[in-house]
Amino acid sequence: MDSKMNTTLVPLVGRILLGLIFVLSGFSKLGNPSGTIAYIAHTGLPMPPLAYAVSLLVELGGGLLLVFGLLTRWVALALALFCLVTAFAVHGFADQNNMIHAMKNISMAGGFIYVAGYGAGLWSLDALLSRRRGLSVQHA
Repeated sequence: MDSKMNTTLVPLVGRILLGLIFVLSGFSKLGNPSGTIAYIAHTGLPMPPLAYAVSLLVELGGGLLLVFGLLTRWVALALALFCLVTAFAVHGFADQNNMIHAMKNISMAGGFIYVAGYGAGLWSLDALLSRRRGLSVQHA
């Protein structure tokens, strides 16, 4: 792969793929609040309505911010933390299915930490705003 494509398209595709699961999950939660709150209550988490609001904000809001590359480093850290918390607090390792979901969340957290470390890339709102301010895109 040539370095030009690596610095332009790869981070964009990576952000879209990482953010897509959160955007879709957020819209699903938005369409079924009572079902989602009931599921959260079933897991034993405290204050299910508040947990629903936080998960909706993180998943839909964070997913969209990541896809568009706005506040990317901070959003990636928030999504990494969210993934780790849900891996252990919601999924756990009690059975094969939950272990798979927990490991998926732990793996996604690793991807988000990578994004937090390296930024959004050239095709992002962060980069656009940095160019307008005259800053280096690598710090976007």
